[in-house]
Amino acid sequence: MTDAIAAAQQITFLYAEDPAPSWRFYEQVVGLPLVQDQGSVRIYAVAGGRAFLGVCRARAPRSTTESRAEGGVVFTFVTDDVDGAWERLRVRGAAIPDPPAHSAQYGIRHFSFRDPAGYLLEVQRFERAGWPAPPG
Repeated sequence: MTDAIAAAQQITFLYAEDPAPSWRFYEQVVGLPLVQDQGSVRIYAVAGGRAFLGVCRARAPRSTTESRAEGGVVFTFVTDDVDGAWERLRVRGAAIPDPPAHSAQYGIRHFSFRDPAGYLLEVQRFERAGWPAPPG
């Protein structure tokens, strides 16, 4: 899809006991282009191909569902178009509990939701000086 989230920077591998629902989610709902299908791992381009997200078959169950605990993951897409991303994701069926909001504490506009494996995903824009612009 050509209107995937315009993320700026990120690279991560996520693990799911049953990765097929996550693969469909990242391909059809989030709209990330598939770069490689390695059987038990699919790798997607993020940030115009400057970063990648791998979704892998897990070797064991997750030890915690708390994303902000030690060992947890919050995968953040950085984009200027937070509201547009929220709308596109909702239209494609993402269950997003709250609309985009401003966080005065962190100087961001953002929203969060979960993928089928339970990973916490965030879409945000920095609204304060100091965040580096992506290269190019």
